[in-house]
Parts: sequence; C-alpha cells; structure tokens
Amino acid sequence: MESNTMRFIYVLDPMCAWCFAFQPELEQFLEQHPTAEVDWIMGGLAPDNDAPMDDNLKQTISSYWHQIEKVSNVTFNHRYWELNTPYRSTYQACRAVISAEDMAASSSEKMVKAIQSAYYLEAKNPSLNQTLIDCAKSLDLSESEFAIKLKSKEIEQQLQDHLNLAGHLQVSGFPALFYVSESNQAYPLALGYCKSEELSKRFAQVNT
Repeated sequence: MESNTMRFIYVLDPMCAWCFAFQPELEQFLEQHPTAEVDWIMGGLAPDNDAPMDDNLKQTISSYWHQIEKVSNVTFNHRYWELNTPYRSTYQACRAVISAEDMAASSSEKMVKAIQSAYYLEAKNPSLNQTLIDCAKSLDLSESEFAIKLKSKEIEQQLQDHLNLAGHLQVSGFPALFYVSESNQAYPLALGYCKSEELSKRFAQVNT
C-alpha cells in the first residue's frame, strides 16, 4: 500500500522532442502509482530568441525526430519544418505551462500535452504566443487572462524558480524524473529518455 505522500519531480521542456517521446512511458509508469504527486518543473531548453533558426540547426533537430520515432512509440508531423519559421526559443512555452498551472491547479500536464500536440502533431509553432494562447483556450482557460499572465513578472519569477530547481538537481538534459523520498532525498529515475519498464526497475531499487 503506497502512502499518499509519494512524490516525483519531473523536469522537462514542452518543446523537447525526447520529452514528447517520454510522455507515454511516464503515463504508463504513473498508472502503477495512482496516489503519486508529480511536480512538473520547466527546465528551459532554449532562452528567448527572436532570430529564425538557421538551416543547420533545423536539419539537426528534424533528424532527431526521425531517430526518436525509431526508438519510441510516438510519431511526428514532419511538415512542421515546411510550414513554419522555427525559433530556438522554448522559454515562452515553459512560461505558458506555468501560467496555466497558476490559473488552474493541476493544469501543467494538460498544458504540456496541448503544446506537444500543437507542435509535434499539428505542425504549429509553439514559439509563437498565439499558438500558446490557442493551447490555453483548448483547456478552457481565459485567453485574455492567460495572455496577460504570460508576460507578467510573476510568471517570469516562477520560471526562474523552476530553472533554479533544475540547476539544484543538476539536470543537464531532458526528460529528467526524480523520486523524492520521505526524507526529501531526490533519486534520479530517468536522466534522458527511457521506457516505463526501466523506470519501474529503477524505482524498485531506490524505494526499498
């Protein structure tokens, strides 16, 4: 019987393709621990940048998508690269998740999945405010309130808090999942993509 205090910290970026691949694995793992609480922490993959991505970086990232499809259970809409002007900028998507959570508790996962769906399946650009506002709308959040919150100092401060926690946990890549013991010790279960079976195995080793 699990205690209600079982806690995990999940450090991710909604625009990290490996996090998109990890989502089904995480859900499968968490199904075995229905009472668990998960803190969704935005790791901030790429700071604000309004310069369009150069061709080399576009080719590199688009090639990752093909690699990820080979080892995971997700598929990508590769037309994204034809339909958009990509930016190497993910902090605004991170702020969007924090804003959604601020407006409605337990919205982090829903907002991450909405952004991932818009980006990877619908080929929409999540570096653009309008895409993020549309994602908030899909969660029945007030568009006007969300748009204001997205550029508020309060949300920026919360993002910095998230980044600081990721730094404290020494996260150098995503996804990163930690089990937090009753003594408040954080044990890494995933530092990078892995399958749910591997998560369960590692969890059994630390939760003894």
